Amino acid sequence: MEYRTLGKTGIQVSKLCFGTMSFGREADQETAAAMFHRCRDVGINFFDTANVYSAGQSEEMLGKLIQGSREELVITSKFSSAMGDDVNAQGGSRRHIMRAVEASLKRLDTEWIDIYFVHKFDARTPMETTLRALDDLVHQGKILHPAVSNWAAWQIARALGISALEGLAPFACIQPMYNLVKRQAEVEILPLAQSEQMGVITYSPLGGGLLTGKYGVEHKPEQGRLVENDMYMKRYGPDVYYQIADDFTAHAREKGVSAASLAVAWVMAHPAVTAPIIGARNVEQLEGSLGALEIDMTPEWREQISSISITPPPPTDRLETQSGVRYAGAKAK
Repeated sequence: MEYRTLGKTGIQVSKLCFGTMSFGREADQETAAAMFHRCRDVGINFFDTANVYSAGQSEEMLGKLIQGSREELVITSKFSSAMGDDVNAQGGSRRHIMRAVEASLKRLDTEWIDIYFVHKFDARTPMETTLRALDDLVHQGKILHPAVSNWAAWQIARALGISALEGLAPFACIQPMYNLVKRQAEVEILPLAQSEQMGVITYSPLGGGLLTGKYGVEHKPEQGRLVENDMYMKRYGPDVYYQIADDFTAHAREKGVSAASLAVAWVMAHPAVTAPIIGARNVEQLEGSLGALEIDMTPEWREQISSISITPPPPTDRLETQSGVRYAGAKAK
């Protein structure tokens, strides 16, 4: 296993992170244990969870599994999604953060959380309030580094500025969605991470299963998140995504590799990405993602795969500056 430095933290993490969203849903404790130990067998030391996954059950199940090896592992969790019907059981308020971290520590049966993510943006709470509360948790030793998921680049950049100005612990890691059909992170989030030397752990490298070879324009399984889950049906609904999946599967078949393995390897090879988060319902599914470790993804091959999908527009309309070469006759304004 290759280990990479997570941003500026100095922490060494495996180049794959295992996400436990299936724990307590598709995976019971026995299946979760089998996947956890398989990950450990290949050298994965990086595990991602969230308080909202299975209403806390994912943290509880992971907490049981990490006993005896906690010092060797890097554990993340998240807060801000609704944890019940109470109006204050969510968001980025100091009140919720302080209660949420204590609950997560108890479920995980650990004294600290290595990387603690704000799961989503809370427009009702000033950033300063959230960042100050996270800084206090760092000083208390309950978390080591604050981090952020599902924020826009401008929001992350503003938070970094506030942290620098106020002397607060900065976000050390970003967790965006990123896969061959969802490439918006390439426009500003990944460049921001590279510029500020932030760790990046991306989620959904398989596109909710779209890039596993099971889906295409003319074929969709009767079961699976993309045909059963409203959120995933909307997220991956456009027909063009299924055409990309068809073309990508054909490319993987031509190269003689698993589509799932190749999809993860493509994400893993982006220079800004520290580790893709892989997930599975069972060990058999997990093996597809672990196969990415056996793929030698060259820059040329990655570019070839990228050409299968749609490259997102650049962050500005000054196209003449994107490659560093102006179009003939263009004048600076």
